[in-house]
Amino acid sequence: MKNRANPKKQTARPLSYLYAAALRSYLNGSGEPALRQAYEVGRSALSAGSGVLDMLQIHLTGQGDVLRKASTYQQTQKILKAAGEICLESLSPYEMAHRGFREANAALRHINERLEREAHRLARELHDEAGQLLAAVHLALEEATHDLPSHQKQRVDRVKELLSEIEGHLRRISHELRPLVLDDLGLGPAIRFLADGVAKRSGLTILAEDLAQERFPAHVELALYRIVQEALTNATKHSRARLVRIEIQRQEHSAVCSIRDDGEGFDSAAVIGGRRGQGLGLTGMRERANSLGGTLEIESVPGQGTLIFVRLPIGS
Repeated sequence: MKNRANPKKQTARPLSYLYAAALRSYLNGSGEPALRQAYEVGRSALSAGSGVLDMLQIHLTGQGDVLRKASTYQQTQKILKAAGEICLESLSPYEMAHRGFREANAALRHINERLEREAHRLARELHDEAGQLLAAVHLALEEATHDLPSHQKQRVDRVKELLSEIEGHLRRISHELRPLVLDDLGLGPAIRFLADGVAKRSGLTILAEDLAQERFPAHVELALYRIVQEALTNATKHSRARLVRIEIQRQEHSAVCSIRDDGEGFDSAAVIGGRRGQGLGLTGMRERANSLGGTLEIESVPGQGTLIFVRLPIGS
């Protein structure tokens, strides 16, 4: 079976001809039309998935084609100067794409911050107001059952047990909406509290012992907490894992976190590129890391579990 050609290599050759044509046109004094042609070469390369290094290769190839016709030192210098201007114009689509990416990240970060503020407000209301109402109900039941016969008190005791269960569920929901312990004690205690709750509800063994003791910036701690939270959700709902290990450390100017499970695993390239990745929340996890200038890598093979590795910058 013949090997398929690399689509980038297929694109690079004709684009280098167009690039050389734009350069020749610019040398002949066409000015703005030649610059627009160079811009279109860059836009076509970007649309084809070519990176900056691929674009520079197109530049070198096209420049080389034109330089072969130079017969004097002065012609060579003129070509090199013009090629530099054409190169800058051909790279402008990449610059605009980079700016768009930064603006999209800033918008995503702003949206996440607004969502977290709302979650914080709801968590406070659940914790404070709902807690106070339940406490008042407990006191009212105590007063109402003071003079009741013992057999009727037993029924009321059952109601009190249900109220206690509701109180526990509300505390858990409040914590998952916005872990107050994260603000007060830091990332390590918040992750352990989360892990204990997930382990009790799911029967999953979660080892969260190798966690950094130092405090990171608040936005970094929150992002890592949410990523770990989503990873644990995946481990309990999708991977059929029995064991999860969570590690968080500082490495130079970054906070790094790894979450590894022994579950079913999956074809990571197919899942991330397909529709199921959205169901696993992998896209959201990666976008959360990207919005802070970090990276999130996923390694998984069917039958061999999953590793999620996150690196977020924390400054010097």
